[in-house]
Amino acid sequence: MYPADVYARARCDQWIDWQASKLNRSWSYAFLARVRHSPAHQDAEQVALSWRNWERHMAIVEGQLQHTGTYIAGRHFSLADIPIALLINRWLETPLEHAHFAAISAYMERLAEREGYREYCRSGTP
Repeated sequence: MYPADVYARARCDQWIDWQASKLNRSWSYAFLARVRHSPAHQDAEQVALSWRNWERHMAIVEGQLQHTGTYIAGRHFSLADIPIALLINRWLETPLEHAHFAAISAYMERLAEREGYREYCRSGTP
């Protein structure tokens, strides 16, 4: 899952680092408000801002998946797909109105063919 080729490995690392430093920071307020029901995260303006930021980052994922046509770091499933797929799943399961991203939908369908994805990411949820 971690490519031997240094350029492919760098693309994999790029997406892992991006999700940790950028994508992860975008969703926390909305997620804590709508899923965890945190009393400290109920400011409607902050929820809306967090959600807009999250969707903006999901649009970046959409663009990358349109570019590769398959997986986040290239033509083959890699280590980078694990955190990206988990965050897409979290986005899909958060009870707010979602933009439709065709490449993300197709990506999730491809991942649904993988046993590990079915067991650990979707765990029987739609």
